[in-house]
Amino acid sequence: MSKAFTRETDDELAGLLAIDDHALPAGAKNYVTPPGLQALRLELDRLRASPRADARVRAELDRRMQLVARRIDTAEVVDPRTQPTDRVTFGATVTVRCDDVQERAYRIVGVDEADARRGWVSWLSPVARALTGARLGDTVTIRMPGGNKDVEIVAISYGA
Repeated sequence: MSKAFTRETDDELAGLLAIDDHALPAGAKNYVTPPGLQALRLELDRLRASPRADARVRAELDRRMQLVARRIDTAEVVDPRTQPTDRVTFGATVTVRCDDVQERAYRIVGVDEADARRGWVSWLSPVARALTGARLGDTVTIRMPGGNKDVEIVAISYGA
């Protein structure tokens, strides 16, 4: 059959969270923020309510439901509002300055919450690992695809 007559995506699977089964290494804690846990629960509800048009879609939905249910069962919720405000830990939003001009904010979140477009990085990512433990005014080196970048911590905040 010609590619012109096939769908690019399955409507039944569109809009579901793209949870990667390999994003959480074996033995790693499944840290998650309270909103992250809520998003996982909503995703499980969406999966349960999704239409199951054919066997292939049913199998994929069942696989995703099992993965999301495992993530919920193993979640270790960390409320950012309870974290120490004088250093970078899980749940922090960290503003860094590089080259004495450009600023960028990163939020350290669970693996399933990570969203590069929003600046949300998994606590297991090289960026989060470089920032974790730093204090206001510290300079840390972040490994980036284009090479190492020294950045100064200019703000640390925590919210829900």
